[in-house]
Amino acid sequence: MKIVIDSGADLSPEYLKENNVEMVPLKVTLTGKTYLSGVNLNPDQFYDLIESTDELPVTATPSVGEFVQVYEKLAQEDPEILSIHISSGLSGTYSTAVTAAEMVKNAEITVVDSLTLSAGYGWQVEAAIRAVKAGWSKSQVLPLIKRVAESTSATFTLPDLKYLIAGGRISHLKGLLASLLGIKPIIAVSKQDGKYYDKGKKRSFLKAVEAIPEIIQDQIAKGSAVRAQICHAGNLEGSHLLVEAMEKVFKCEWLEPCSIGPALGAHTGRGLIGVICAPAASFPALP
Repeated sequence: MKIVIDSGADLSPEYLKENNVEMVPLKVTLTGKTYLSGVNLNPDQFYDLIESTDELPVTATPSVGEFVQVYEKLAQEDPEILSIHISSGLSGTYSTAVTAAEMVKNAEITVVDSLTLSAGYGWQVEAAIRAVKAGWSKSQVLPLIKRVAESTSATFTLPDLKYLIAGGRISHLKGLLASLLGIKPIIAVSKQDGKYYDKGKKRSFLKAVEAIPEIIQDQIAKGSAVRAQICHAGNLEGSHLLVEAMEKVFKCEWLEPCSIGPALGAHTGRGLIGVICAPAASFPALP
């Protein structure tokens, strides 16, 4: 079975190559040049680039034709393909992949909507990779991905709303008002529709970071053991604040921090800090 993803999972090219995963890149256009996220533009380069210009980056999904080309190439090696993608609530990539899959007649393609992004999406890909390596069938892999998705939450905050506002990911009116008032939102990704929802507001970025574990307690009991991974947009130093806040509330098993790539960072700018976490008790055992 072949696995296809997009660059919204923020997985390194080295990891994907090592695990024989095909990545179809999302695109970012800035200062008249279009880059392939995760291919010819890395996070550090991207955040330096957006701070060097007053222009706002514009993102685009891969085309139907690009997906068709990838699917047809892989089908020559193995007609069974599992294509997992960034939330349909935040990107048109999933819909594009579905259209492309219907056009490829020589393959059995299953397209999965992760309903999340970055490391949360990456966890689903990791589960699929490990299951395929273990010889699991697609009918076994799909329920595993679903269990990972159901147990995982994504919560974040960011110091500047202008990129979210420009990208249309939040209401322009509410976003503008929050910017004028200096309010920092705490945002979660819904497991139902994969969209952003405002879960709280604080007057400072530090207070917003410290409030993230409080928001997570709505789903995970205080003191619980959790599997956790910090995601940040060019703000590794600031992410230590969230680690400290989380460890005051939960017993954390930390994965390596995830650097948010250009395709997602185009909608946040530098500074975002978030955490992907799941209760250890309900997170499925991976093969």
